[in-house]
Amino acid sequence: MTLTHLGIIADGNRRWAKERGLPSVEGHKKGLDVIGDLVKAASKTDIKYLTFYVFSTENWGRSADEVSYIMKLAEGRILKYAEKLAQNNARLLVLGSKNKLSPMLASMIEKAEKITAECTGITVCFCFNYGGEQEIADAATIAADEGEITPESIRKHLYHPEVPDLDMIVRTSGEERISGFMLWRAAYSEFMFMKKYFPEMEAEDIKKIIDEYENRNRRFGK
Repeated sequence: MTLTHLGIIADGNRRWAKERGLPSVEGHKKGLDVIGDLVKAASKTDIKYLTFYVFSTENWGRSADEVSYIMKLAEGRILKYAEKLAQNNARLLVLGSKNKLSPMLASMIEKAEKITAECTGITVCFCFNYGGEQEIADAATIAADEGEITPESIRKHLYHPEVPDLDMIVRTSGEERISGFMLWRAAYSEFMFMKKYFPEMEAEDIKKIIDEYENRNRRFGK
């Protein structure tokens, strides 16, 4: 049984920073560094899609300073990160709504995806300004405009519909909830919960996740 699509709910950045007497923004910076390590490790396995839930539509409710910092961090790094992925034949996709994003960041996201569009290695997805309910609502709206709402018509209008269903969802920080993460694609996903905060994850955790997945018995309702 091959783990093709792994999703990680990157939770605990702020708590990691607080326990170390650091500003919460330092947790987000450390989390970005960890993403690089995990992508490098996953690219050496059979994983084809690695998705990180990094900013939800609900996260706009955080302090203005924190949200502003996250947006500036995204603006400052996304193109450089896309270029780095392209050098390693990895593709970048961003799943989420452009609503509320600055025109500059929205444009950067489009450019970053184009930079890696021809890459054939692992696909790295970021759920950014993403809400699972909103994704389904957006897809259903388009399907309704086309005249028919069915599972098939909704699926083809999800954000980046080429991204397959999740095989395994991992949530860090000891929390055990899905928080709207890829609700449509999570229908038959396996779940794994880790007590460590996301900034504490290491490359070795990818192997542990794969080993855990291979010990599961996926029956898909049968």
